[in-house]
Amino acid sequence: MTQSTATPLARTVPQLSRRNGRIRPSTRIVPEETPVAFSYGGSTHAVMMATPADFEDFATGFSLTEGIVSDPADIESIEAVETPEGYDLQITLRDAQHEALVTRRRHMAGPVGCGLCGIESLEQAVRETPSVSASSLSLTPNEIAQAVAMLNTRQPLHAETRAVHGAGFYTPGEGLVAVREDVGRHNALDKLAGAAARQGYKGAEGAVVVTSRVSVEMVQKTAILGSPFIIAISAPTALAIRTAEKAGMTLVALVRGEEFEVFTHADRIVYAEERTSHVA
Repeated sequence: MTQSTATPLARTVPQLSRRNGRIRPSTRIVPEETPVAFSYGGSTHAVMMATPADFEDFATGFSLTEGIVSDPADIESIEAVETPEGYDLQITLRDAQHEALVTRRRHMAGPVGCGLCGIESLEQAVRETPSVSASSLSLTPNEIAQAVAMLNTRQPLHAETRAVHGAGFYTPGEGLVAVREDVGRHNALDKLAGAAARQGYKGAEGAVVVTSRVSVEMVQKTAILGSPFIIAISAPTALAIRTAEKAGMTLVALVRGEEFEVFTHADRIVYAEERTSHVA
């Protein structure tokens, strides 16, 4: 994880620990959590509680998965401004994208609240999810297990605190080409989307791997990224399964070593003549 500022990502705090029936003074390392605002053209669009790192990836990924831009090149500049309350990510868009966002704001009936950003109606909350059916990507069971195993070794902040989520982008033959962490699971996925896009990877080329449960928003963001796979350590929700099914996405969850459960589009998993992985 790239630290974007001087703000520490974790702190050591005092605590009391009960061990072997006795309570003793102790310390624990805990992650930092900071308000991060996304401002476009000087106007705040949304505020997230997030880990203060990877701000350029965060701003890029959020802009992509929220449909504000369709390509990182639509963003002219990103500046992270520290304030007494947190960080303001000041994002400058190209003229066409800026005008489209201004028009979108004019049609919003009320202020943005927490939850789904920029949403003012039930219809928008269950927005149409892009189809990923055109992707030819397939994975073997070994590659699915490998993707999760590799993610478990690429989360330094979680190893230190046991309190943050991770998201990775796995491509056959290369392994995990990008990993991001955050206290928020949606934030981790947005940061990953931004990192992968800025590195030039196309979503259709790989699988999204997450340490969290799979909610509908995680499926939607994965589909907008263009990936036909979401692989998770935890379980999915019913709406996430229905959304993945409709989008043509393979949803693999509850990965435990070489064991996992497939909820949608199992045909993308190649069982016969499994490919040999050359990833170390």
